[in-house]
Amino acid sequence: MQRFRSIRNLQNFAAFHTSALNHFNHERSLYSGVNFKLNRAAALSEGRQRDAA
Repeated sequence: MQRFRSIRNLQNFAAFHTSALNHFNHERSLYSGVNFKLNRAAALSEGRQRDAA
């Protein structure tokens, strides 16, 4: 990923990306916090293993 030209561009991108992610992340409300964290950890682990291979 290319670097942002200014901190302001980075902040604008992060703000928009976060709001969009929260808007479309309906899975979060269907699980308890513990189950959500376990599913997220499993997905990240699987992705890291796939990337390492």
